[in-house]
Amino acid sequence: MKKLYNAAHIYMIVGLVSGLYYREITKLNDFTGDSQLGLVHTHLLALGMLFFLIVLALEKMFTLTANRLFNPFFWTYNAGLALTVTVMIIRGTRTVLGHETSEVAAHFAGGGHIILTIGLVLFFIALGKRITETTPPVPAAAAVVRNQGIPATPGS
Repeated sequence: MKKLYNAAHIYMIVGLVSGLYYREITKLNDFTGDSQLGLVHTHLLALGMLFFLIVLALEKMFTLTANRLFNPFFWTYNAGLALTVTVMIIRGTRTVLGHETSEVAAHFAGGGHIILTIGLVLFFIALGKRITETTPPVPAAAAVVRNQGIPATPGS
């Protein structure tokens, strides 16, 4: 669980710093056009911080880390997001500075998205298996009532 919290926390910090970077580099260069730098901030916060906070909640409910696909998902997803965002930063910065970016960058960005997709597939497989393997937890009060033979709700 700590690993998921740390991932969300790191993505939050990097996401906020990327927003600051975008604002400052465009201001320093009097840039008013569109660049991929404007998307880095939201990618990091949504696909990084928010995603891992959701995974953290699911971990609490289903113990996702018990599935053998959890670590491959975690590292694959992070690698895909890191590659995708790195290419976005490079392309966006070059655009703001008035430089062309090689078409090779598009291939790396596509590779990052493919790696992200593989990570998401691993995540959903692991989640699906943990959902079918785990029974929902019974609230403590209901368990005590059930064990004493007393109905948990009036009239049952």
